[in-house]
Order: sequence, then structure tokens, then C-alpha cells
Amino acid sequence: MARKKISIVGAGNVGATAAHWAASKELGDIVLIDIVEGLPQGKGLDLMEASPVEGYDCNIVGANDYVAAANSDIFIIPAGVARKPGMSRDDLININTKIVADCAKKAAECSPNAVLIIVSNPLDAMCYVALKASGFPPNRVVGMSGILDSSRFKTFIAMELGCSVKDVSTFVLGGHGDDMVPLPSYTTAGGIPIRQLLPEEKIQAMVQRARSGGAEIVNLLKTGSAFYAPSASAVQMAEAILKDKKRILPCAAYLQGEYGYSGVFTSVPVMLGANGVEKIFEVELNEDEKALFAKSVQSVRNLIAVTGM
Repeated sequence: MARKKISIVGAGNVGATAAHWAASKELGDIVLIDIVEGLPQGKGLDLMEASPVEGYDCNIVGANDYVAAANSDIFIIPAGVARKPGMSRDDLININTKIVADCAKKAAECSPNAVLIIVSNPLDAMCYVALKASGFPPNRVVGMSGILDSSRFKTFIAMELGCSVKDVSTFVLGGHGDDMVPLPSYTTAGGIPIRQLLPEEKIQAMVQRARSGGAEIVNLLKTGSAFYAPSASAVQMAEAILKDKKRILPCAAYLQGEYGYSGVFTSVPVMLGANGVEKIFEVELNEDEKALFAKSVQSVRNLIAVTGM
């Protein structure tokens, strides 16, 4: 049986680390693409030379064009400019719109049956750009943000409780920005509702830390943005699709009436399988949560308008 093929556009920190996670899980052969000559080839060869040590069997190559990426099953697209201190995700929109549109168009041309996993910021707007540029159906364009934002929220809860991260369950709705909507009402640790375990002020402090989780890392690094958790989140999505796992995960999906919204990408719980986004789950929200979600969706709409797509 032929191996699956994962192509990753952008061989910087996020792309190269995604290749590392994907190789370690033996998800398939990997193509790293970047416009910088030698960069994807060097990182690809370096990862390939680690395979005898780590014991993974997959071919990893680097390229400056899309020829090697033909007939990929998955495209992970982190290409674009990363945030620097003082920048919001939204500041990147004009530069990254051009980059992501070009990547999505070329990916669709060489791999018409692939699923596109978008990582570039501002994420929800870039998903919309990729959808329009690729011409793909909405189920085959999906954004990484919900898993990352939820993972940050889970991390802070586990740190506060001193428990295993494996026992914390939660998800984050909305756009991947300052208006994202962590949901304490759907958060448990070991099946126990979080509000039975922590006081409300502690919970709200963690909600706010989750919202600014990316900025916290940008400010610490000073020369770039997060890459371990974003790339791990994208590869979790790739694994769910490649292995048809039917995972229920929070991802940026294209709404077509769900939650009362249409024509916009935003993070919602979805079922991820071989066909990409196979189902969108609508959860009950209280009035406060609905208001926060509405604000977040409007923020995404504003960004989509700026793209001109």
C-alpha cells in the first residue's frame, strides 16, 4: 500500500517542526516546500538522517516548487510572516493574504484531492483566502486554531490543579484572536466540572491567559512566535484525517448556517475524518457566551473584508 503524502508549505519553525512531529508518528512521506533555496532541502535531509536513530520509516524531501508535492493527501500551510512583539495577528493580513492565496492555488493545482490545513495568521481570514484561492469545497479547508487555543487553556488548568493534562477536557470557540471564546461551562478535569474545582476568579484569569497565550510567547521569544504547539496541533489534525479517525476537535471550519452564521470561518467542534470536516457540532451556549461568540465572528468578518477575496 502506498504511503500517504503530507506536504508542508513553509520550512520555518512551524513547518519544520510539523515535519518532525509527522515523521515521528510515521504519518507518511513528507515534502517540505519553501522559496528559500536550500532551506527545505537541508531541513528535510537533516530529518531524514534522524530516521535511523528514531526508527521512523518515511521519505522526507525539500523543494522550492510544488512538483514533488503532486498528489499529496494533506497540505499543511504555515507559510507567511510570523508575529513580532507589539504586533497583533491582524497586522499580518496584507502580506499573508498574498502568500496564502498563492500557496493554496498551487496546492490545489498539484493535488486536487488534498485537504488543506491552514496555520498562517490571521488564521480564520487565511482559511477564507485559501478556500477562495483553491476552489476546494469547504470541508477540505480547515484551520488549526481551535486545537491550539484549547491546548493552551488545558495547559493552564492542569498547571493550576496540579493534575495530568490528559484529564482536562475543554474547547475554545471563535476566531483565533483576542476575541476567542474559551468555555468554562464545557470544561472538566477527570469528568468533574471545572467550576466545582476552582473559584471563578481563577477560571477567568486562565480564560484571559488563553486569549493572550500567543502574545505571551511572542513577548518572551522577542524574535518570533510559537511553533511547537501550533505545529503539534496541525499534525493532530493531519493524523485524524489521514487515519480517518473521526476525532471531535475544535477547528476553524466554514459555517453555512451553523450557530446562525454563514460565509465565515471560525473555531467550532467538528468531526475530522478522511473527508476533512465531516460534521460541525452545534453546542448550546448561554446568553453571555452567544454574545462573546457573536463579537468574535464579527472580528473575523472584518478581517475577511480586508483580504478583498
